[in-house]
Amino acid sequence: MSNNVTTVSSPWSAFSGPNLGYVMEQYDLFLQSPEEVEPELVSLFQQFGAPVEVEGDMAVVSGSAAPAGDFKKILAAVKLADTIRYQGHLAADIYPLKNRALQTAQIEESAFNLSPADLAEIPAAIFFKEVPAGVKNGKDAIDYLKSVYTDKVAFEYEHVRATEEREWIQAQIESGSLKQALTSEEKKALLDRLTRVENFEKFIHKTFVGQKRFSGEGLDTQIVLFDEILKTVEAKNVENVRIGMAHRGRLNVLTHILNKPYDMMFSDFAHVSNDLFMPEHGRLEITKGWTGDVKYHMGASYTRESGMNVKLAYNPSHLEVGNPVVLGSTRATQDDTSKPGQAVHNPAKGLGILVHGDAAFPGQGIVTEVLNYSKTEGFSTGGTIHIIANNMIGFTTELQDSRSSVYSSDPAKGYEVPVVHVNADSPEAVTQVGRFAANYRQKFGKDIIVDLIGYRRHGHNETDDPTVTNPETYKLVAKHDTIRTLYGAQLVAEGLVTADEVAALDSAIYAEMQVAYDHVKEMADKDEHKHLEMPEELKINFPEIDTAVGVERLETINEELLVFEQNFEPQKKLGKILEKRRDAFASAKIDWGHAETLAYATIIQDGTPVRFTGQDAQRGTFSQRHLVLHDKNNGNVFTPLHHISGASASFTVHNSPLTEAGVVGFEYGYNLEKGNVLSVWEAQFGDFANMAQVMFDNFISGARAKWGQKSGFVILLPHGYEGQGPEHSSSRMERYLQMSAENNWFVANCSNAGNYYHLLRRQAAMLETEGVRPLVVVSPKSLLRHPLAAANAEQLANGSFQEVIEQPGLGTKTESVERIVLGTGKVMIDLADRVKDGEGFDHVHIVRVEQLYPFPTAQVADIIAKYPNVKEVAWVQEEPKNQGTWNYALETLYELSEGKKLRYVGRPAMSSTSEGDADSHKAAQSALIEEAVAETVKVK
Repeated sequence: MSNNVTTVSSPWSAFSGPNLGYVMEQYDLFLQSPEEVEPELVSLFQQFGAPVEVEGDMAVVSGSAAPAGDFKKILAAVKLADTIRYQGHLAADIYPLKNRALQTAQIEESAFNLSPADLAEIPAAIFFKEVPAGVKNGKDAIDYLKSVYTDKVAFEYEHVRATEEREWIQAQIESGSLKQALTSEEKKALLDRLTRVENFEKFIHKTFVGQKRFSGEGLDTQIVLFDEILKTVEAKNVENVRIGMAHRGRLNVLTHILNKPYDMMFSDFAHVSNDLFMPEHGRLEITKGWTGDVKYHMGASYTRESGMNVKLAYNPSHLEVGNPVVLGSTRATQDDTSKPGQAVHNPAKGLGILVHGDAAFPGQGIVTEVLNYSKTEGFSTGGTIHIIANNMIGFTTELQDSRSSVYSSDPAKGYEVPVVHVNADSPEAVTQVGRFAANYRQKFGKDIIVDLIGYRRHGHNETDDPTVTNPETYKLVAKHDTIRTLYGAQLVAEGLVTADEVAALDSAIYAEMQVAYDHVKEMADKDEHKHLEMPEELKINFPEIDTAVGVERLETINEELLVFEQNFEPQKKLGKILEKRRDAFASAKIDWGHAETLAYATIIQDGTPVRFTGQDAQRGTFSQRHLVLHDKNNGNVFTPLHHISGASASFTVHNSPLTEAGVVGFEYGYNLEKGNVLSVWEAQFGDFANMAQVMFDNFISGARAKWGQKSGFVILLPHGYEGQGPEHSSSRMERYLQMSAENNWFVANCSNAGNYYHLLRRQAAMLETEGVRPLVVVSPKSLLRHPLAAANAEQLANGSFQEVIEQPGLGTKTESVERIVLGTGKVMIDLADRVKDGEGFDHVHIVRVEQLYPFPTAQVADIIAKYPNVKEVAWVQEEPKNQGTWNYALETLYELSEGKKLRYVGRPAMSSTSEGDADSHKAAQSALIEEAVAETVKVK
């Protein structure tokens, strides 16, 4: 500020006499009913507090006192300033191709009936808490605000309600700290970085003609943005960064952010094993499956010299579906699961960064699902930095067909996420924005969006000609210099480098890449072209794992689960239900929820943490679980599993947001990151998992084969035909069975609480072994409290998981058995209820298949072989013929029947999963039960 200007300490000096009196009256009203006060005055009150009479505190310009501004003009000026702050983004220079009309009319002085002379009479302090240097009066203030809000960076933060956040953002922008200039050396390093980014794409384009790479050209500064974010959070001691992005620009991120060497990257194009080029420093890690995937879906992990680990997640072609997986992984890096009680969350330990497409961000609902996690207890990650890699087009679709909002980032505003738009052609601005975004996230623990606006230099892929569908846009692109060219010219103009030095740098870096590719060609002869195979450990169908525990240990746990903290009083009815568990050991009535809780208690005693989520998981959809209790008097919560003696790991259970795709992806990602945790997700009803089908199709079922990623994730899918209609009957188990191959997971449908107990313990024991795999459990509803599905203490203490269970009381007269009835799950309890002790059913033997995949073929064959007079093998199921297990098991059943008659017993093929009418259900259910055990089965 010049010497002849005195800093104004109070904006209220602009008001005097009746005007000041009016303002003071309005402040009193503001304290009572702010909605009745003019918005401009509200803005002043919020920014500067109570008005006070100030004498001799006017701004002094050129030695003379400025007169008090006209009241209405002052308020108009304040409104103009706020309009610039909140609508200046519409007039900002953020489009490299300059193909969007900018809106400037709303921030002109004339729009508020103001003139430059009017503004010059108003003190600068009316606009700022701290007047920027060089700003002498209101005219300077408005000009300054326009300069910072309509330049290469644009801001949207009016929708952020927290005053502290808004003030911090505003201060960063208006104090000039955001525009902190780069040093000469930083600028030269930036030119070097951009030259590498551009030449990487250029080299592949020329050397591997026609090969897809989904170039990031036009958004080259995305790498610069990553650089600055990582550098900023690294200085704040963040230990882990997890990145999710789709395919565009991914190879450049792998190369320049994950430090996958040039020769290693080029070897993927040249079909030479990249193992030959793995750096010896050991800080780069990649995993591989045996079927593999295209190069622009692959990920990597890199540990920087500081020790901070950065991972780029593997991602299928379904663009945004990797988002929740990455956030789950991020949450896992932040959770300490090593101690009893709930996992301790420390968001400062990890950061998630998600890169979105501009068409995908508003188009894909999964984006909004993960935005919703921001403040939830079980799914928050302390703020995600979202980068919209905005090339202003979606394949061939332009904005008018792509979205209904001004910006692709607009869906985030409802979550109070600040948005920064930045011109991707301005590398220094991008650097500043990266630092700003990282600092905001670290300070406030909230999401922030960087809308990096550029263009797409080529077509959707390198074989696509964009001029076919977007001729006007690509006329502009053809004439537009690359970011490196523009920045090189800028530094030449600044006198930092010469044009010859820019050209020499370009040539040298391209030559460096040629040397790397020459190395690939030299090593090609050493490539043995071996194809990876499925690990031997995955070829084991039936792992032999001891899951037994001592009965005394279980009895102690059972008692401890019924000890509440002092003065805690559960709801009366629930208290009685829980009290019954005290006698369950003696009465052999350990129901499903009880057995499950005992399983988790033993698992955390064994040192394995448990994380359990789902809609209403704490209580259980069917009031069967009660892992978290609520005091009936004050609502306080108490989790008995946090108080088990000998526990050496955490137990965490969260009710989840009402989203299946988002939560399944999140929990899967959590499990990938923390492979020692037994991660469990439960669908409210089994076929609600339909909404997460993409997660099963593209991640859980095939990630080991595609990407070498190991998971022990558990999925519980309530299933069973009780006449509740289509969506509340079937879990669509056939979908998981259809995807079953290469021992990619277990699919189980238990009919007994004790068997479920041992199944969970087996799964926990397999974590972090080579044989680990996910577990899909077709879990019950009516069996939760069914006496025939209950367990006893002996079974829990000394049993093990049984892939096959023979019906007690049947099959004792081996010569009399003429039919073997096979089936799985709840229908087998219906059959057990029908045959009771077996009297009158010597002709039939019933065998429950508890594990559907891998199918226990040998065990079933051994059972059939015991009965010499069997004439037919029947498969019974509740589900329609075209659903359930029948089609999956048919080939195996045909082999097992060995020429005997093979029969299907169940509902006919249906387009719906079940009847909707309870009476129709009862009739169909009764008919199939009778047909299964009848002495003569009618031919279909």
